[in-house]
Amino acid sequence: MRNMMLFIAAVLAFSSSAAYADHHAGGAEEAATPKYSVASSDIGTLLDNPATKAVLDKHIPSFSANPQIAMARAMTLKQIQGFASDMLTDDALAKIDADLARIK
Repeated sequence: MRNMMLFIAAVLAFSSSAAYADHHAGGAEEAATPKYSVASSDIGTLLDNPATKAVLDKHIPSFSANPQIAMARAMTLKQIQGFASDMLTDDALAKIDADLARIK
């Protein structure tokens, strides 16, 4: 729980200066790109969809249940990785990305 609180505090400090990715690639690239990803889908979008929320709950148990996560809804998992590197390792993000890619 302490790590989650530190994570949320760091996200809040970072969120005002975060650059947001453009979610709309064009043409054939869009067809080949998964609908959801840790790099391009914001946390709010992932939490609002039951299927993607289940992926988050599977890989990061307590993440979606934390009431303070609402403050990071506009950011991506990749953007907050540096603030929660113990939970959001490259391996964890790769596994989440693989599961998200299966969702249509």
